Amino acid sequence: MAAPTSALAPSDAFIGLGANLGDRARQIESACAEIAVLPTTTLLARSTLYASAPLDAPGGEYLNAVAHVRTALAPLELLRALQAIESRHGRLRPFAGAPRTLDLDLLLYGDVVLASDELTLPHPRLHARAFVLVPLAEIAPERVVPGRGRVVDLCAAVASQRVAKLDR
Repeated sequence: MAAPTSALAPSDAFIGLGANLGDRARQIESACAEIAVLPTTTLLARSTLYASAPLDAPGGEYLNAVAHVRTALAPLELLRALQAIESRHGRLRPFAGAPRTLDLDLLLYGDVVLASDELTLPHPRLHARAFVLVPLAEIAPERVVPGRGRVVDLCAAVASQRVAKLDR
């Protein structure tokens, strides 16, 4: 039997937020509010919004942000809670990389390194995506991505990817 959620020590987790359909800014703001009220979870910080072109996907320009939470939810519990938020916002998955009303990615969970059918931590493409690294660097530049290095250092490798910071 799994330990109850309340028995887990809180961990810092980072969540990527993105949208390229509908009222993108409102979707991200609403998702942050929903994340902030997840059980045993506290929203500690959120980056400003960034605009970026789709990377390896069709559709219009994305808005992206990164949220930092402290949570006692286990990684898979947090992932499932994020997927439930996506569903409430009309997220459909007709094909890989499809345009979306809301995309929530669990990027980092403490120093956990995990590879399962449901979840890979750190996020497997985190280190190669400016639309994630740049907002993450805004709120946690010294954060270390296990097996990759500091966020601020990883940004140099994706400097050619266009990401534009928006006024809040």
